[in-house]
Amino acid sequence: MDDIRKPLPENRTRFMDQVRFHIRSRQMAYKTEKTYCKWIASYIRFHCYKHPKTLGASDVDAFLSSLAVDKLCAINTQKTALNALVFLYKRVLGIDLGVLQFSPSFRPKTIPTVFSHDEAMCVLSKLKGVHYLAASLMYGSGLRVMEAARLRIQDIDLGNNCIVVRESKGLKWRRTLLPKSLNDALRDQIDFALALHSKDLADGYGQVYLPNALERKYPNAAKAPEWQYLFPSNRLSEDPRSQVIRRHHIGEQQVQRGVAKAIRNAKVYKKAGCHTFRHSFATNLLRAGTDIRNIQEMLGHANIATTQIYTHVVGIQERGVVSPIDQR
Repeated sequence: MDDIRKPLPENRTRFMDQVRFHIRSRQMAYKTEKTYCKWIASYIRFHCYKHPKTLGASDVDAFLSSLAVDKLCAINTQKTALNALVFLYKRVLGIDLGVLQFSPSFRPKTIPTVFSHDEAMCVLSKLKGVHYLAASLMYGSGLRVMEAARLRIQDIDLGNNCIVVRESKGLKWRRTLLPKSLNDALRDQIDFALALHSKDLADGYGQVYLPNALERKYPNAAKAPEWQYLFPSNRLSEDPRSQVIRRHHIGEQQVQRGVAKAIRNAKVYKKAGCHTFRHSFATNLLRAGTDIRNIQEMLGHANIATTQIYTHVVGIQERGVVSPIDQR
């Protein structure tokens, strides 16, 4: 259960517990919490474990400059570290850093790696079971691996041919495509998940985790079929938040390992992984002439500039430009 927050102690004497409390009070994503805590801890180590309250803007500048000059970090990596430290000082410590003067990273941004359609289908052909279905949704619907793993039964809307992504990055909801070719496989997976849920109920279990205090608002919803995970874990485990024995969803890392093995077996020699399916979804839609605003909505990007990176992936060979050596 690598995506479950551990409960904080009532007496938050440790500094990092205080940081986590401020993050959670603003309902920020758990991945954001882990990322921010990682950079804040790195910042504290960089300054020989001095308390951040005794440090200031020049110390933040020194750390961020070190990331660019010594560690050769990419622009986005440096920006993430900056966001974490600004949050630390502004929200946790209540200190205004003023104007920062760190050395910005000049390492250029790279364009995303994408599969061709044949490569994507070849990789999928090397997968089986839930790994195949989860990866197919990443390619066919543009889901992130965490979004695929956390799907609930009610998120699969076969009648309206769409998927509702509820537990997304930034806690945003969206709708995206549901590939018709996966309908039968999804029905089988729903039947399997419900059968497993019935067995858990018979054994005295069957409660699933509900987000945002829904369990208190709807006491019976945790056992309702629609709230069960589409890809349930193969074993029961103790929820560290409540000590209730539950069946969680499959782990993201489990899917990532399966996809990495499939890429090797398919002999696709690219720096690729689960997220490559999502990039390929967007790129293939762009090639087919889909409006970029629609692609933005299906991917759940807050800013159109994030989606526009895919316009650089669609190469000049797809715009009618022919190499001189190929001209006859």
